[in-house]
Amino acid sequence: MKIYVSCLIFTLLGITKARLDKPISNEKTAAKLPPCSACTTLVKSFENGLERTSRGKLEGGDTAWEEKNQGKGYATSEVRFVEIQEKLCRDVSRGEIQCHDNHHEWEDHLEEWWKLGAERQDLKTWLCIDKLKACCPLDHYGAKCEKCSKVGENGQLCSGRGKCKGSGTRKGNGSCQCDKGFSGETCDRCAIGFYKDSDAQEKLECKACHKSCLDQCSGPESKHCYACKSGYLMHTELGCHDRDECAEAVKDNSKVCRTNEFCVNTEGSHQCHQCDKSCASCSGDGPDSCLKCAEGYTQNGDLCVSKETAGRIFNMTNVRYLTYGGLFVATAIIFQRSTLVAGLLGLVVVAYISLSEYYLQNASGDLRPVM
Repeated sequence: MKIYVSCLIFTLLGITKARLDKPISNEKTAAKLPPCSACTTLVKSFENGLERTSRGKLEGGDTAWEEKNQGKGYATSEVRFVEIQEKLCRDVSRGEIQCHDNHHEWEDHLEEWWKLGAERQDLKTWLCIDKLKACCPLDHYGAKCEKCSKVGENGQLCSGRGKCKGSGTRKGNGSCQCDKGFSGETCDRCAIGFYKDSDAQEKLECKACHKSCLDQCSGPESKHCYACKSGYLMHTELGCHDRDECAEAVKDNSKVCRTNEFCVNTEGSHQCHQCDKSCASCSGDGPDSCLKCAEGYTQNGDLCVSKETAGRIFNMTNVRYLTYGGLFVATAIIFQRSTLVAGLLGLVVVAYISLSEYYLQNASGDLRPVM
């Protein structure tokens, strides 16, 4: 009775501390697991406790050594049982609160199992399968723990390429849940989107079709597709190749994007991106790709610029041309006094104007004013 009371006190303290350390609002902590998973979680935590206390404070590991140094019979003692329960469920990453609740409810069962001593069997089998009937043995399923029976021609369950639905639990229907790439009642054929590898002669190996294939194929390349996915076109020799929706829209004078967006082709599809803020419509990125200027902007060469910038460019252009004109007037005045000096000065003026225009046009012929 004293042992039971001690265990209960330690359990309640453990639950209280755990709930203070991890608020109930934590979704993982407050998660509700299915019956079998919940029982398995508690068993795993108890087994971790067995491992933790097997080493003990003296870092042992050998039961005979521990009994000699920590007290006779420690390995199966009530003291060790209490120490395990002190930290039970604290190592649970999901459903910790449920684990504590189950521990409180099943504590008598745990104590009963512990007292079996050397005669006790695996805890999960004893508690989850036999006592609580929350789980089934491996490769058994459903309320009556029926044996999984979907065996392939190779004699393996689900042909060794899947697992029995509900295996080890009281749920499921016993059918095969095939691994990726396989299908069929016993996972004995390739799934849609996969083909049989002809190089694997003795066993079935299924590999993924090319990403451009729709459903079925005969090999790994796009030319092996039986049909193409949306966004691809079938070519008699090359197989499925990318469809350029953007080029098609230009050719057909149709639209695949909104008016203030431009189209960018991608593998098997396309994307629409926002035009520059200066464009009402455009053919690409940047203010030099505008087809029509947005409100508040005006056309300046191949650029759409704000009206304020356009006025500044106009003034700059006028000042520049007036400067060039002044240089030519000065050259003409000097020409009257000295033909040689005027000729040299004329060459300098021409070079100056040429270099100035080159840098103003950014060596591309397009004026790029500071925005």
